[in-house]
Amino acid sequence: MKIFVICPVRLGVSEEATKYVSELESQGHKVIYPPRDTEQDDETGYNICKGNMKGIKWADRIDIFYSALSQGIHFDLGQAFALNKKIKIVKILEAHNSNYPVTNNPSSKSFPRMLEVWESKHKHKIVY
Repeated sequence: MKIFVICPVRLGVSEEATKYVSELESQGHKVIYPPRDTEQDDETGYNICKGNMKGIKWADRIDIFYSALSQGIHFDLGQAFALNKKIKIVKILEAHNSNYPVTNNPSSKSFPRMLEVWESKHKHKIVY
């Protein structure tokens, strides 16, 4: 399977994500891992976004290490959503930030909850 991993880069590379990618590759999967495979030396981030878009288009599935603190993650998720990609939530690293505070209301909107719905729709083969 061809897998693109969405994860924080600028905020610090997760050792857990790096280990996860190694495990996927040892199982024979082809993986694009942005900290390793997307050129990060980019003054504005434009080329990073273009490079990640190419990888997202290529992938059969998008695996996610989500952090609410990462702007790039939200941009990449938007691209994957627009392309109707199948996703797998690997881990929620940080669910909330100051713009998305913790709430005890289970019916309130949150990005992690939206990801869960998106993931489940593909499991049940519902097409948007």
